[in-house]
Formats: sequence, structure tokens, C-alpha cells
Amino acid sequence: MTAASSTKASFFPPVDRQVLIALALSGVAASIAFDVFGQLLSPAAGFVELAPVGLAKLVIAKLFGGSTTGGAYVLHFLTGLLFYPLGYLFAARPVARAFAPRTPWWVVGVIYGVITWLWAVYVMAYLVAGLPAFFGFSEFAWVALVGHVLFGWVAAAVIRSRLG
Repeated sequence: MTAASSTKASFFPPVDRQVLIALALSGVAASIAFDVFGQLLSPAAGFVELAPVGLAKLVIAKLFGGSTTGGAYVLHFLTGLLFYPLGYLFAARPVARAFAPRTPWWVVGVIYGVITWLWAVYVMAYLVAGLPAFFGFSEFAWVALVGHVLFGWVAAAVIRSRLG
């Protein structure tokens, strides 16, 4: 092994204080952006209001046979504050760097937002909760797409600003 190969960057970032802070800030900022857009800006502009807690409540009911609003809030916030930021930092970003290293950070964030939208409206809403696939491509689906793309972009921006 040469000195150059031993200093090559790891596929995944190290889990250290700096990364944990970046993850936390990313989740908070992206979740706020998603919720402000979906629950305030979209309805104010005449479009539907997103109801991620309602979807989380349906998912919990299907998986466990009962549901609470408190549990739905926990699922929604865990997803936005923890799971989606982890997915960006430890899956989307490293894969993009390995297979498309010249792709701008914001493009990776937007693509990741689309992936989280697919997860939410197809896997969770349709396959798990039993709602129409992609909410029947109703207005709700498109507002959710914009919200998830915004989430992905904000998450990527915060990670980029904190970790490079």
C-alpha cells in the first residue's frame, strides 16, 4: 500500500462529533423546511396541506394494529430528524461520490428528495398503509414531491456547509 492510497477518503464519513452535529442540524433544518412548506406555504398558496402525521398514524395502525397520534408524531419526527438525514449522509452522498463524482451537491440533494418522496408515497402510503399508489397522482402527490425535494435540498445544503 502506498502513502497515497492509505490517505484516500473513506466511502462513509467517520462518525464523530462534527458528523453528529451536521446530521442533527441537517435533520432540524430540513424538517422545518418540509413542515413549513407543506403545512403553511402550500395551503397559503391555495394548494393542499400535507399531513405526514396522518400518514404515519395509518402506517403504525397497519403495522401494529393500533395507533396513537403521539406515536405518529414520533415516527414523523424520527424520520425527518434522524432516518432521512442518515440516508442522505450514509447512502446518497457516498453513492453519488463513488459513481457520479462530478454531480453537484444540490443535484444529489434533489435526487435524494425524489427518493424520499417515492419511499413515502409508494412504499409507506401504498404498500404499507393501503392508500392509492402515489395518492392517485392527485394534487397531494405533487405537493408532497415538492416538499420532499425541498427536504433533500436543505439536508444536502446543511451537510455540505458543515462537512464540505
